Amino acid sequence: MTNEPTSPSSGPNAVGKTTAKVPLEPNSALAGKTTTAAATRKRSVKAVAADSSPLMNRRGWMGLAWASFAAATGGCLAATGRFMFPNVLNEPPQQFSIGFPNEYGDGVDERWKDRFAVWIVRTPFDVVHESAGFYALLTTCTHLGCTPNWLSAESKFKCPCHGSGFRPTGINFEGPAPRPLERAGILLGEDGQIVVDKSRKFQWELGQWSDPASFLRV
Repeated sequence: MTNEPTSPSSGPNAVGKTTAKVPLEPNSALAGKTTTAAATRKRSVKAVAADSSPLMNRRGWMGLAWASFAAATGGCLAATGRFMFPNVLNEPPQQFSIGFPNEYGDGVDERWKDRFAVWIVRTPFDVVHESAGFYALLTTCTHLGCTPNWLSAESKFKCPCHGSGFRPTGINFEGPAPRPLERAGILLGEDGQIVVDKSRKFQWELGQWSDPASFLRV
């Protein structure tokens, strides 16, 4: 009898033994192709990379363009509104009435200093016009434009900025002021009230105090 080799998978001892697995050959139909799951993962990675890119995407450019357009439109509207509604300065009138002569006593009256920037002075004798009457002094120091104070106890105007001093007539006598205070036009209105005209100014050093419009005789 011939002795033939017995197969491990055959014979009486084959029961209860594990059969060895043979690796499957790859499917030739899927060779070189990407599965659906793999493709999805690749698209996700690409989307994340695109979102994290330092370069602005299309949506960002559109937002920037709209923001620039809105800013330019707002600027144009603001300029148009400023043109249609310009700033208006409410300056006090240059000519105004200050009451009747009998309402004033001799000396410096300060009631119109804050409102109209003038002092009204009634004098029993003016050395220029050689008469009793009124004149209006502007409250602007001739040094640098500050507003002097009337010091009744010392009978002088004193500038708080640099110490210029002026006599009741407006003549400068101390400090750096180079010339006297200016006088404004003054006259008697048709209704009998005193009218001050600040559009007309008279300077002593130019000989303008002798002008009849700079002094009101009473």
